[in-house]
Amino acid sequence: MSTETVANRLVSLCREGKYEEAQRELYAQDAISIEPQEMSNGPMGNAKGLKAILAKGHQFQDAVEAIHKNEVSNPVVADGWFSVAMHLDATMKGRGRTDMREICVYHVKNDKIVQEQFFYDVH
Repeated sequence: MSTETVANRLVSLCREGKYEEAQRELYAQDAISIEPQEMSNGPMGNAKGLKAILAKGHQFQDAVEAIHKNEVSNPVVADGWFSVAMHLDATMKGRGRTDMREICVYHVKNDKIVQEQFFYDVH
């Protein structure tokens, strides 16, 4: 699978809200997930390994009461890298409605995502 194929598949699944399916299908077992510096040590911070990334996803989903909007841009691909912009408007437990916008950068090796890194302002 080319980087572009991986990118398009990830975007397709994420647009349907199938984040865990995307991770199970497209991520390497030893993939890493990197959050902004301010969030890196929190409960949903950096994660190493697919099992930890899935657990981080479960924690996030458990914190969501309702999703009002889920938008994922088309990918921008360059060699083994791609990026997408994501916009999630959701009501979070204990925090109310939150409008989250981020740039997500992915590194692909041997047909699998080996790294994801998120860029967003922490409020």
